[in-house]
Amino acid sequence: MEGHLHILKVLVMFISCLWVPMEVIGITRNTTAPARPRVVNVGALFTLNSAIGRSAKPAIIAAVDDINSDSSVLKGTKMNLILLDTNCSGFLGTVEAMQLMERDVIAAIGPQSSGIAHVISHVVSELHVPLLSFGATDPTLSALQYPYFLRTTTSDYFQMYAAADLVEYFGWKEVVAIFVDDHYGRNGISILGDALAKNRAKISYKAAFNPGATSSDIDRLLVEMNLMESRVFVIHVNPDSGLKVFSIAKRLGMMGNGYVWISTDWLPSVLDSSDTVNPDTMDLIQGVIALRHHTPDSDIKKKFTSRWRNLKDKETPKFNSYALYSYDSVWLLARALDAFFDDGGTVTFSDDPRLQDRSGTSLQLSVLRIFNEGPKLLQKLIATNFTGLTGPIQFDSEKDLIRPAYDVLNIDGTSLRLLGYWSNYSGLSTVAPEILYTKPPNTSTSNQHLYSVIWPGETTTKPRGWVFPNNGKPLQIAVPYRVTYAEIVTKDEGPRGAKGYCIDIFEAAIGLLPYPVPHEYILYGDGRRNPSFSNLVNDVAQSKYDAAVGDITITTNRTRSVDFTQPYLESGLVVVVHVKEIKSSPWSFLKPFTWQMWVLTCVFFLFVGAVIWILEHRMNHEFRGPPRQQLIMIFWFSFSTMFFSHRQDTVSTLGRLVLILWLFVVLIINSSYTASLTSILTVQQLSSKVQGIDSLVSSTDPIGIQDGSFAYNYLIDELNVAESRLRIMKSQNDYISALQKGPSGGGVAAIVDERPYVELFLSNTKCKFRIVGMEFTKSGWGFVFPRDSPLAVDLSTAILQLSEKGELQRIQNKWISHDKCFGQTNPIDENQLRLTSFWGLFLICGVVCLLSLVFFFCRVCWQYSRYSAEREKHDIEEPEPAPAPAAAPACPVIRCTSFKDMIDFMDKKEDEIKEVLRRKSRESKRHCPSQVSVGQSSSPT
Repeated sequence: MEGHLHILKVLVMFISCLWVPMEVIGITRNTTAPARPRVVNVGALFTLNSAIGRSAKPAIIAAVDDINSDSSVLKGTKMNLILLDTNCSGFLGTVEAMQLMERDVIAAIGPQSSGIAHVISHVVSELHVPLLSFGATDPTLSALQYPYFLRTTTSDYFQMYAAADLVEYFGWKEVVAIFVDDHYGRNGISILGDALAKNRAKISYKAAFNPGATSSDIDRLLVEMNLMESRVFVIHVNPDSGLKVFSIAKRLGMMGNGYVWISTDWLPSVLDSSDTVNPDTMDLIQGVIALRHHTPDSDIKKKFTSRWRNLKDKETPKFNSYALYSYDSVWLLARALDAFFDDGGTVTFSDDPRLQDRSGTSLQLSVLRIFNEGPKLLQKLIATNFTGLTGPIQFDSEKDLIRPAYDVLNIDGTSLRLLGYWSNYSGLSTVAPEILYTKPPNTSTSNQHLYSVIWPGETTTKPRGWVFPNNGKPLQIAVPYRVTYAEIVTKDEGPRGAKGYCIDIFEAAIGLLPYPVPHEYILYGDGRRNPSFSNLVNDVAQSKYDAAVGDITITTNRTRSVDFTQPYLESGLVVVVHVKEIKSSPWSFLKPFTWQMWVLTCVFFLFVGAVIWILEHRMNHEFRGPPRQQLIMIFWFSFSTMFFSHRQDTVSTLGRLVLILWLFVVLIINSSYTASLTSILTVQQLSSKVQGIDSLVSSTDPIGIQDGSFAYNYLIDELNVAESRLRIMKSQNDYISALQKGPSGGGVAAIVDERPYVELFLSNTKCKFRIVGMEFTKSGWGFVFPRDSPLAVDLSTAILQLSEKGELQRIQNKWISHDKCFGQTNPIDENQLRLTSFWGLFLICGVVCLLSLVFFFCRVCWQYSRYSAEREKHDIEEPEPAPAPAAAPACPVIRCTSFKDMIDFMDKKEDEIKEVLRRKSRESKRHCPSQVSVGQSSSPT
């Protein structure tokens, strides 16, 4: 029994010793990545015999060979390429895609057709097989709708914005879009319309044709386009059928001067893959602007270019950009697979119960299996980041390649000229995008640049981009049927149907255009009252009329719905009132100056008189005498200078300086007074409490408005005038009657109307009425066209030419320039002279007077100090009866003098003062030797 127990213990210990290594081995095996498969199936699906397929096929095969020969990429796993041809057929492409999915592929490269991509994207999404498309550029192929669709080329979304930026750069507003009617064409042109709308441009016509359209179908379509006004064509078709469009356009004369052709990347794809360019082909597309995928120059791209001739299955000696994108697509898959296997990914498939055979059906879908690790591989693809032949391969949040960019090319001769680049980072530029990426983004208009273009017709002059449509239909131009002011525009019994100032301006402008503009006038209104100009503008905005010609004021609200030409006549609202002549007042002579001006002038007369008296009193005997006589002298001399009749002569230099300046001031004051008084006495004075728009608005009196004028809404909306105060005036007789009656008689206090009408009204009424206040709006009259009409731009240029030649003024003189009436409600207030006009003159005069006085008193003080010093010295030389006490200091001379002495000194004549100073100076010189000897004797021995 004990022996059995001993054997059991030994077995337990042996098993325990074995358990630990087995656990370790198990753990090690669990943490080790599963073995990579030896082969993975990769599908490729596109049209082999096409401009894109002939470049993509050898590139894809070369990429697979490069990957299989590089052991560092997939580390022993080989790619097995399954290549199928869709034959440019959506049906065959779908069938081929189904067959491809039966081969248990882990990913598919292609297709190039956006239509086929739409179909098979549903299949790969159900089977979890990533689809890497290097050619399906339809912008509606979104990752949101097709999660397993991954575009490895640039979306047409960016290409259409590049085309729209080209249209904006050259200043065109309308384009005609020519496109193939499939997913690729329709959806691309839809994005183009959105991009143009952001730049206030539009697609005027969409010319679509079937993928299999015949030459006659395209011919008929181009003939219809050629009858339209736009001459800017954006062509977005397939590479294999696009040259047919240019061939027919060339035959129809649509590749000549004045035409603009912008091609998407299909055209460079055809030209880049051709070994030698056919001269006949190049002759078809001279002057065309084309976009091409931008791929930065790099060493790996140059190496691929050099080895292209040695690639197997190569059918063309050159390649287009799709070869680079397809090559990078295969490498993208390889790098993602490598990361996928490193992360423990396995290649397993499972059946989908939904695809199993069901009773009553003949569909054999059970062979289609789901790639179990498809979501994981998809994430690895999206996260992959490397640099390929086309530049950085990296996806944004929308699963689009980062940094989309295009080359802008121009067909010239037998070559493609580089005009510049476009990128969504900086727009149009002559600098390569990879250089601009190192700088801050700048898409401003001033930063957009391209090299010069050679346009169709071998011209460097930018085409206008449109012509008047050659379809025999004249412009339907609405003309307001006015009742008042027939000089402006009115009905004509002649063949033209309308006449007047506006009609002559329009006809003169049309005559300057370099192309004919057939048109006919249609009267707008019933002829019994003026039409509503706002309604006329709205009808043009709604395309009921092609244009409107008349006295239509340019306002902010109207410019939001239509386009106006350059104003051909300036206008603005003014206020008109009834005038009455007032007799002159007996005190009119005081009105030239304001009371402030009168006060300051009188003060300066007295001030200048006093200054001259002070400066002349010591030298000029005419300014001396008793105080009463001197006071009279100051008043007499001051006011006599007003008439330059002063008889006293000035002898001092300072006095003459002040007098000359003052006489100049008096001359200016007299001249201004005379002119102002003449104006006040000759200009008619008006009796009206309305002096402008401010006083009119603040009152409660009725206001007259011309029927149909925009002033009605302007006063209500902008100036908050009550609508009940406005009275509609339908004729000039209504104007006269309402103004003469006035507010108290059932009329109006004033009429608010545009200046051209008012000038005609005043001229017709012999200036019995007047404009008061200032013109309080600034606007003009212009011709109306629908939004973005190119005719509006050309007519604006023509109007400027008429203005430069003086033709506008000549036509204005013919119709609406008559005798002008001037006058304001209070011309006296306008003609009064105020201090603001003369304060500078008074300031200069006052400063000169003050400086003269300062100089004079300084000189007097200096003379007085000498005079006092001599007198003090004379007093010291006389013997003193007793010495002064030592404790009593002597006071200074100036302090000991009294103010009365100073006044007495100033009243002395200048000659007396000088004589005293000379005499005392001689006496001091005689005493000088004795003073010296005394000093010497008193010095110590």
